[in-house]
Amino acid sequence: MRSRRSKVAISKQELGSRLRALRQSHGISQAEVARRLGVDQSHISNVERGARGLTIQQVVKLSRVLGVAADEILNNGKRAPAVGSLRSGRMLRRLQRIEELPAAQQQAILKILDGLLETHGKRA
Repeated sequence: MRSRRSKVAISKQELGSRLRALRQSHGISQAEVARRLGVDQSHISNVERGARGLTIQQVVKLSRVLGVAADEILNNGKRAPAVGSLRSGRMLRRLQRIEELPAAQQQAILKILDGLLETHGKRA
């Protein structure tokens, strides 16, 4: 049986370098990043040295800690290009506001959107 190799999107060394650069540019210590992520300072040190990677959940938390988008951490400090109406920012701002709502209200909005999209799909 042939093993499948997954394509590495970003090496641990690249990720570590990006984390260090972003952290330093925001004037945050390794200890502070570690505290906010709920890990030991040595964990952050290992990531920055390229000896260890990050989970998706840690990348998301890290993006909040540093005040940057996750794609800026994973995409060499550059935001991924926006798609469709998100380019204008209007839709993105609304989605961000929806994410701040309580879970029950988010679910209600998703049901409404699903209904509208389903109706639109039947017309197309």
